[in-house]
Amino acid sequence: MKDNRLTVGVLFGGKSGEHEVSFCSASAVIKAIDKEKYIVIPIGITKNGTWLTSADSILALQTGEVHAHTQKALVWTGEQGQDQLIELNEKESISTGLMSKIDVVFPVLHGPYGEDGTVQGFLELLDIPYVGSGVAASALAMDKDLMKKIFQQSDLPQTRWITLKRKHWGKEKEKLLAGIEKNLQFPVFVKPTNLGSSVGISKITEVKELIPAIDLASSYDRKIIIEEAIGNALEIECAVLGNDNPDISIAGEIKPNSEYYDYYSKYLDKKTRLVIPAEIPKEVMEEVRMIAKKAYLAIDGAGMARVDFFVQKNNSSYKVFLNEINTIPGFTTTSMYPKLWEKSGIGFTELIDRLIILAIERFREKKLNKTDYPSLILKK
Repeated sequence: MKDNRLTVGVLFGGKSGEHEVSFCSASAVIKAIDKEKYIVIPIGITKNGTWLTSADSILALQTGEVHAHTQKALVWTGEQGQDQLIELNEKESISTGLMSKIDVVFPVLHGPYGEDGTVQGFLELLDIPYVGSGVAASALAMDKDLMKKIFQQSDLPQTRWITLKRKHWGKEKEKLLAGIEKNLQFPVFVKPTNLGSSVGISKITEVKELIPAIDLASSYDRKIIIEEAIGNALEIECAVLGNDNPDISIAGEIKPNSEYYDYYSKYLDKKTRLVIPAEIPKEVMEEVRMIAKKAYLAIDGAGMARVDFFVQKNNSSYKVFLNEINTIPGFTTTSMYPKLWEKSGIGFTELIDRLIILAIERFREKKLNKTDYPSLILKK
């Protein structure tokens, strides 16, 4: 009997400081995906960029360690309601024939070389549908400086920021420090421009703390962004699902146990609380949702995104500031993106299904584009 299920490649790991976070997202997606609709092929990428066979990818997910030694390719089939492994051709690698067996790719690669348009461009060349935003939107959302410039052009509310480059920082420290002190009010956040999961981020309150903070951020990226922090701020997040006419979830609030929502708070501190829906007035909730949709459309997002805000509360008044947009948000069972949709009426398994449908819909729409022009140049 012919198996009509789609084959989904779950892409995880990668050359990023968020490598380990990606493992958690991949495991959650593979566990929750509807095995009656989909066959799953896990595709791991090591920290040095090596693409693993599916057997090595499964081993990596099971052990939390990456080893490249298995020559067999395996897939999850989920037959008879059980997660089973079946063997494909001997010595078949991702770089040869395995990708041809995949109907759609579900990337859960967080950070550079996965969320920034690089993998998206590769999948475009392979002509394979994939979940999430395209090359341009992915690149814009990853580069916080370019993202903020797009939001600025769209007249969306943000805090003030300055961007500097590592090359200039090494030569012009005093000049750059003076410019930051003159143009921004402390406290400020110092961040690598192209990274996520709060890796390399510092919150500082005075100029003398800038040098170690910028040095730390510059160890992760050639561009560093310094942006004003907001006092009395609630950390609010919204989830987006869709292509050209996206749906927006209710907003939730992050209540970290630390001063701000850092890497430890996100993934290790069990005292961090997610409050869904956020305890904000109805009109503020609607303003957040409206800005989230505008931000998503401004970068031409597709499939999914999580949009982050700071909402400043002074007595009974609220002021909304757009922080950033993440085109491949955390996808574990405890991550904000799936939890926001769960509270908005879409469960984890249904969410995965809808994202795959959106990926195929966008792929088919793009296929309507002409890629050939009847030129006479070569006929002369």
